[in-house]
Amino acid sequence: MRKLLFPLRHLLLPLVILIPLLSGCGASAPAFGEKGYTESGKASYYSDKLRGNKMANGQRYRPSKRTAAHKKLPFGTKVKVTNPSNGRSVKVRITDRGPYAGGRIIDLSKSAARKLDMVKSGVVPVQMKVVKEASK
Repeated sequence: MRKLLFPLRHLLLPLVILIPLLSGCGASAPAFGEKGYTESGKASYYSDKLRGNKMANGQRYRPSKRTAAHKKLPFGTKVKVTNPSNGRSVKVRITDRGPYAGGRIIDLSKSAARKLDMVKSGVVPVQMKVVKEASK
C-alpha cells in the first residue's frame, strides 16, 4: 500500500501548489461604475413636460442633449445604451437620478430615445455599458 501512495503523493503535490496560484488568474468583471461595467434592464425617457427642470446635478433638463438618469452611477459617467431589438445605440452622460419605476435601469433624454427608436414604445429593454468613468 505504501508503494502505491508514494507516486500519487508526487503527482498531487504540484497540483496542490498550482491550483491556488492559477485560481487568481481568471478575468473578473469590472466593478460598479468602472469602464466596461454593464447592466441590462429597461429604459424609459423623460417627458417633454420636464424641459427646464433642474436635474440632480444642478443643470436644467434639455431634451435635445444626450443625457440620462441612473440611480447610482456618478454624475459625468458616460454610458453606451443599446437597444438589442434593433441594434441601435447611443452614448449619454449621467446627469440625474432615477428611474424609480420597477425594472428600469436608466431614463434617457428625448434626443437619446429618438436615437434608439424607442419614442413610440416608451419603454424598451436595453443593455448599458460604461464607456468613460466620471472625472474625479
